[in-house]
Amino acid sequence: MKDKVVSLEKAMEQLHDGMTIAIPGFVNCGVPQTLIQGILDKGCKNLKILSNNTSVKGKGIGKLVHAGVIEHITCTHIGSNTETVEKVVNGELEVTFSPQGTFCERIRAGGAGIGGVLTPTGVGTPMEEGKQLLEWDDEKGEFKFVKSDEPRKGKRFILELPLRAEVAIVHAYKADRAGNAIYHRTARNFNQIIATCADTVILEAEEIVEVGELDPDIIMTPGMLVDMIVQARKEDADA
Repeated sequence: MKDKVVSLEKAMEQLHDGMTIAIPGFVNCGVPQTLIQGILDKGCKNLKILSNNTSVKGKGIGKLVHAGVIEHITCTHIGSNTETVEKVVNGELEVTFSPQGTFCERIRAGGAGIGGVLTPTGVGTPMEEGKQLLEWDDEKGEFKFVKSDEPRKGKRFILELPLRAEVAIVHAYKADRAGNAIYHRTARNFNQIIATCADTVILEAEEIVEVGELDPDIIMTPGMLVDMIVQARKEDADA
C-alpha cells in the first residue's frame, strides 16, 4: 500500500502558472482552505478555475480572486462575492456561467470519460449561444442537429461538453493514508464529484488515519482516485 501523505510544499510541486484547477465548496463550506493557501504561497497566476462559486470576499476561493491569480473561472454564480462581480465588470476576470445541475453533469462526464451531456436547461436563452443544439424527432425516433432560428418541431437539448482539470483539490473530513476519504454532511457538496475529474487529485483531510480504520461501507471517495494527501490546518480555515 502506497502512503500518499505528503507535505503541503510537496503537493504544490504539481502546480504551475496557467493550469486548470477544479475546486469544490458551496460558498465557504467544504472548501480546501489549506491547499488554497498553498496556491497563494507558491505564487501561481493566470489560473483557470472550475468551481461552483467564488465563496465570499476574502474567504476560500475568494482569496484567489482577491490576489488576482485567476484568469478565467467556469462557475454557476458569483453573486455572493462582491469582489468577483467588480473584477468581472472591470474586465479583470473572465467568467463562463453554467447552470448548477449542468455544471455537475459536465464534471461527472469529465470524470467518467463521457463525450458530453444533453440538457434542456438553457434552451432558448443566452446559455445556448455558441453551442450545438439537438432536437428529438418523434417520428424518426432520433436526434438531429438544428439551428436556434429553425422552427421547432420537437424537444430541444443543448450539447454541453465535459469539464476536466489538470489538478483537483478537495477537502475531506477524514481520510486514511491510502486516500480513502469521507466527507462531513453538507461539506461533501462538490468534493466527491470533483475528485473524479482531474489528472491529479490532491486531498486535504482534517484527520488522517491508518489504512483499515475506515469502514469500507462509509468511504465516499476511493483511494484509487487520490494521488496525494495533505494535513488540513485549522488556522487556514479560521483565516
